[in-house]
Amino acid sequence: MSELNKEVVDLVWGRPSSGGVSASIFRRWTQGFVFSENEHTALEQFEGGPCAVIAPVQAFFLKNILFNRESPDWRQMSEEEQKTALCTTLSEILESACSSPSTEFCLVTWAKGQSPHTSTQTNTQTKSQTQDMPEPESSQPSQEQQPTALAAEDLGFEQFHSVLHKRTVVSVSGLREEVLSLYHTWRGCCGVLLFLYSVILTKGIENIRNEIQDTMEPLIDPVHGHGSQSLVNLLVTGHAVSNVWDGDRECSGMKLHGIHKQASVGFLTLMESLLYCKVGAFLKSPKFPIWILGSETHLSVFFTKEMSLVGPESPSEQARRVFQSFDPEDNGFIAESLLEDVMKALDLVSEPEYVSLVKSKLDPESLGIILLGPFLLEFFPDQDSGIPESFPIFHYNGLKQSNYNERVEYVEGTALVLGFEDPMVRTDDTPVKRCLQTKWPYIELLWTTDRSPSLN
Repeated sequence: MSELNKEVVDLVWGRPSSGGVSASIFRRWTQGFVFSENEHTALEQFEGGPCAVIAPVQAFFLKNILFNRESPDWRQMSEEEQKTALCTTLSEILESACSSPSTEFCLVTWAKGQSPHTSTQTNTQTKSQTQDMPEPESSQPSQEQQPTALAAEDLGFEQFHSVLHKRTVVSVSGLREEVLSLYHTWRGCCGVLLFLYSVILTKGIENIRNEIQDTMEPLIDPVHGHGSQSLVNLLVTGHAVSNVWDGDRECSGMKLHGIHKQASVGFLTLMESLLYCKVGAFLKSPKFPIWILGSETHLSVFFTKEMSLVGPESPSEQARRVFQSFDPEDNGFIAESLLEDVMKALDLVSEPEYVSLVKSKLDPESLGIILLGPFLLEFFPDQDSGIPESFPIFHYNGLKQSNYNERVEYVEGTALVLGFEDPMVRTDDTPVKRCLQTKWPYIELLWTTDRSPSLN
């Protein structure tokens, strides 16, 4: 895997000028997928950095246990249930990364006998493997072989990449079986990185390079250790695009790729409240009411069981999205010459005479622009969103130090979504609230804890 290994390293870590990736940055990424002792369905993150993988996995994990599981008590799970749900989630993300049904799946694991927690053990196998494939981790390791949450101290960057092996799976059913058989690999030392590399090789290095806006930007920042937006998008949507808007945009003759279909779980970012970017509807309005929340340096997850929040796109929401696609700079208006194109895209009557009539009504002062607000009022007045005024909410942050009493647990609360700003029910002005206001401008949050949950 040597040549392929170098390509993966360049894509993920870049080509640091001063002697490779620092030991401290690499060590932060060497944990496995480990559940909190205090919250059976919450993954724990030990240091900053791997949230770019852990948070998307947590979001999909929540989707599966909240909406695809019969048990009403989603916060209680046996170890066997954790195993099934985690491996189902990892398989789902790998399947979404697969570029076509005919493409093979790739799983990156330890070469035979090289796993840090089994290097001095002799594994007894009961299942024969195909040629050139390493033997899988035992599904029931002995007590001495239990995977550790953090990597062995002596496992460095170079050594890690020298003991990897690629396994190929040709069917979805085969993938699910293999992922399940490797449960203790995902849980153990470097499980997060092994899964990330599996996603990358399943997607294809060249496919990822074609989607990333700046191919010189690595998926993991080698200086600070944070995952890029391309990495988050790859895990959430299966596409490693660098932007969060809907569709592609032209800028100075260059095509900038965005999100092309509704995601299963969503993404909101504090950066939008600071006007650094604008998240499109495909991430803001996902299929399930679960959103990854981004701060400047960390990712957490906000979720609820209230499915009415993510119903099918309403006509007014579609109109807003289409209108904004003709307004790439987010000015809140378009040139009146584009009105006919917008109306055609929305299947509205677009005969020239009618378009002229609408122009004169929406631009009475002949300024040459059409504002978004009057446009929506003209064609989609008084549409009820169907969102309840209040609903139960939860927030997840995988870092112990960011949780109350340093215990990784969900923070419960109630959200109030109003149609206007009401000073009488104003609650707080926290980063979590500012992040959520990019989707619900007049949301108020009432948490059951003394302090609001942290985005960082």
